[in-house]
Amino acid sequence: MGLSRLSPEPVDRALIEKMLEAANWGQSHGDTEPWRFWVFSGEGRNKLADIWGEAYKESAGDKFMDEAYEGNRKRAFAAPVWIAIGMEPALDENGALEMTLEEELMAVATAVQNLHLMACAQGLTGMWHSKGISIEPGVATRLGLEGHARLLGFFMLGWPNCDWMEGERKPVTQKVHWAI
Repeated sequence: MGLSRLSPEPVDRALIEKMLEAANWGQSHGDTEPWRFWVFSGEGRNKLADIWGEAYKESAGDKFMDEAYEGNRKRAFAAPVWIAIGMEPALDENGALEMTLEEELMAVATAVQNLHLMACAQGLTGMWHSKGISIEPGVATRLGLEGHARLLGFFMLGWPNCDWMEGERKPVTQKVHWAI
């Protein structure tokens, strides 16, 4: 579900909180609960516009373009809600990872899946965006993600402004192997 398919209608905070509570029950090997979220909605999207604009300016260097700068800032208002998805892995007393980064990434993915399912159950729609400005190191730093922590993207969220999309998948029989 892309940005063009989201209504500009605001999303009630109570619905977002319900989604985040569902996310908080994602599976986590070792009970590390590495998921971290930052919610930008309403006027809070101004802060996101600043973060994206400054991160672009920093990364562009001498290739800076005013149009791209403004485009990154404007994007913050293209969805009623943006939820930054971070991973902060658990560390032991010596500063070493308690679990592998792969395990921590999978834990965050289960949390985001729960968040997405709860969004759909409430009639909302969204998509996990994980490229470009959504994972820019300057954005991660501005969110306080440092060291082993990572910015894994943003979940764009809103009410659909079109009919619910019909998905297409290859048959499950092409993906399942039975040991009989």
